Amino acid sequence: MKLRSKAAALLLLALAALLLALLSLRAGRAEPPAPPARPASAPQRHPAPVPARWPAPGALPVASPGVRRRRPQRPRPRAGRRGAARLEKLARRPGEPRSFQAVLPPELWIHLAVVACGNRLEETLVMLKSAVLFSHRKIQFHIFTEDSLKPEFDKQVILKDVDSLLYVDTDVLFLRPVDDIWKLLRLFNSTQLAAMAPEHEIPKIGWYSRFARHPFYGSAGVNSGVMLMNLTRIRSTQFKNSMIPTGLAWEDMLYPLYQKYKNAITWGDQDLLNIIFYFNPECLYVFPCQWNYRPDHCMYGSNCREAEHEGVSVLHGNRGVYHDDKQPTFKALYEAIRDFPFQDNLFQSMYYPLQLKFLETVHTLCGRIPQVFLKQIEKTMKRAYEKHVIIHVGPNQMH
Repeated sequence: MKLRSKAAALLLLALAALLLALLSLRAGRAEPPAPPARPASAPQRHPAPVPARWPAPGALPVASPGVRRRRPQRPRPRAGRRGAARLEKLARRPGEPRSFQAVLPPELWIHLAVVACGNRLEETLVMLKSAVLFSHRKIQFHIFTEDSLKPEFDKQVILKDVDSLLYVDTDVLFLRPVDDIWKLLRLFNSTQLAAMAPEHEIPKIGWYSRFARHPFYGSAGVNSGVMLMNLTRIRSTQFKNSMIPTGLAWEDMLYPLYQKYKNAITWGDQDLLNIIFYFNPECLYVFPCQWNYRPDHCMYGSNCREAEHEGVSVLHGNRGVYHDDKQPTFKALYEAIRDFPFQDNLFQSMYYPLQLKFLETVHTLCGRIPQVFLKQIEKTMKRAYEKHVIIHVGPNQMH
């Protein structure tokens, strides 16, 4: 009898709980009472718009009276050709989640390679920071370094089955998205497999035209500090050379070429590349000097017209100018990117202080043309800001 009474009590409790739940559900579905009707003579007043407020980090947006509700987000496009094309146009700011970037298939990634040896660790890290700071697409870094520097990087990556690659020296800084120089691959014709900038814009005062003791490309040679490559084409090409009458594959040509010219070359790999493209000029695409802007382009007077018109896209601080006071404009840019915290505002913490710093460099020829160095940075920052505010926040919430 005790067991039956306990079971009955439990059953009554369960029925009571169920009844309470049904009553609360019905009360929740009940429509709220209609507001009292306005007199016909009373003018209708529209509520004053409430100014939009920036939500706190991580907070969800809350609808405010007078503010139109935003449409629900569309589903992300699939990582196909059309979907990837849309994703390429998305911008992100430092510290913003990379959820859109994560769906890009690996064949759409940018591959960036660098060789870091000796005391080049800081330069390499600042170069990688500049690439991440202004770029939109996902970048895979290929860092070739000596054993003592391996622990300083996340992991060592070995090139394998990579279609295209951008190689840069450690003393390079990106002042606009890496995506933009990567697009130059589309301009290659059917025979071109690499791209570089001229060593000098005025051949008669260039290094190769005055001092080289070996063949070189064109009238002034090319600089290998920024080199865009289609590795698929390089692997399948037989290169003309001065050693044998038939062509040689890239990997079969480099060491014999070095052995032949080792007593005549001064600039290592750059001289070998000049020799290769001297015999194979149809394989090289030459891009403008704004993509490899060096002190030579301004220290004797401005001689890079593309940079004057469009601004510097990629800065190449050779001659050690990031670490001495010979070219303070280059040094100021390097230190601004090195010291910039990712979470800060680009305009407030980088662009405006950089403008003030450039006022101290007007005594140099490079410092007299600050707009050349700032034009692309300003354009890139504005584009990132506009996309972040107008696209991600919405124009209806801008006041």
